[in-house]
Amino acid sequence: MNDYLIAIIIGIVEGLTEFLPVSSTAHIRLVMGLLGVDLENSYWKMFTVVIQLGAILAVVVYFWKRIVGFLRTYPRGASGDKKWWSHPVMLVILSFVVTAIPCYLIDKQIGENLESLHVMGWSLLIGGILMWVIDVVFSKRAHTDSIEKMSLVQAVVIGFAQIFAAAFPGTSRSMATIAGGQVMGLSRTAALEFSFFLSIPVMCAATAFKLLQFIVKEPVAMTGTQWGVLATGFVVSFFVAWACIAWFMAWVRKHGFVPFAIYRIVIGIIVLAVASGLIGNTLEPEKPNTEISAAE
Repeated sequence: MNDYLIAIIIGIVEGLTEFLPVSSTAHIRLVMGLLGVDLENSYWKMFTVVIQLGAILAVVVYFWKRIVGFLRTYPRGASGDKKWWSHPVMLVILSFVVTAIPCYLIDKQIGENLESLHVMGWSLLIGGILMWVIDVVFSKRAHTDSIEKMSLVQAVVIGFAQIFAAAFPGTSRSMATIAGGQVMGLSRTAALEFSFFLSIPVMCAATAFKLLQFIVKEPVAMTGTQWGVLATGFVVSFFVAWACIAWFMAWVRKHGFVPFAIYRIVIGIIVLAVASGLIGNTLEPEKPNTEISAAE
């Protein structure tokens, strides 16, 4: 398959799944396997990291006015009743720090789990069940309808919840933060919005860290074609993620997260069946079909 077409497909998958609670990591891993992409190729590993920046940029663009508003009103808030530590900006930073330090310490284990279909399958399945239960039970008990009303404790708990998403690929960062927020009393909309804002520092830090690792450990000598393929994936990821964010925000205001939970359960069962050999494993082809290699 042509590498530009592969870049477009993976960019679409990244844009669609990065912020939906279905795990972008698992979906990209599965799709790349089905497309015949060499999962051990340094270039394609870097590709999946870089296109995440397109999705991050989509969040910044979509919420630009809200972000500027938060920055302008720090530390007292729009209503003037906030402390420097209770302002939404600081709550996002605090939640990020709670996540970042443990994730850095278990980075090696995270890398090992990324290679395990069993881990992804169980994470999708168990996460789907938990998400279903949490949405049905805690959506009726919500008492915080906006991130401006969030507390320090709520932000800390959401940060801790996000660690599970990093440690067990397939859990989904979005799912972990949304579920954590709902358990702590956030409404569906507030939990989703905080998840989007928290994704900015978390994904920027994770992407920068991974890229640094590639530069130091697995440097890739890029050709002109490779740059073009990378740019294609980035741009596609940005526009698809932008559209997905707008759609998801509108959906959550009227519906819940149960359809996504059901989807996770179904995909999780399929992944576990493949990993256990019950279904033919086409996710790790012996002869990858790509035109680009790191050696070019």
